[in-house]
Amino acid sequence: MKTKTSITLSEDVVKAIDKLSGQSKNRSEFIETAVRAYIAQMIRKERNARDLEIINRRADRLNEEALDVLAYQGDV
Repeated sequence: MKTKTSITLSEDVVKAIDKLSGQSKNRSEFIETAVRAYIAQMIRKERNARDLEIINRRADRLNEEALDVLAYQGDV
């Protein structure tokens, strides 16, 4: 289901949309695609930040595990 809404954009943004969308898409389709891509990017960014926080919180234990594994390796 689609909901109709009204937004205000700068003239230069509208011109760029028209130029980039060409004949294949209308403004609404172009803007929806751009917003969906931005939302996906923000979700990835939040997920990556959470993952990094978990890694950093557990870094000491992970580093100890890595050193333990390396101790089992023979000299090369």
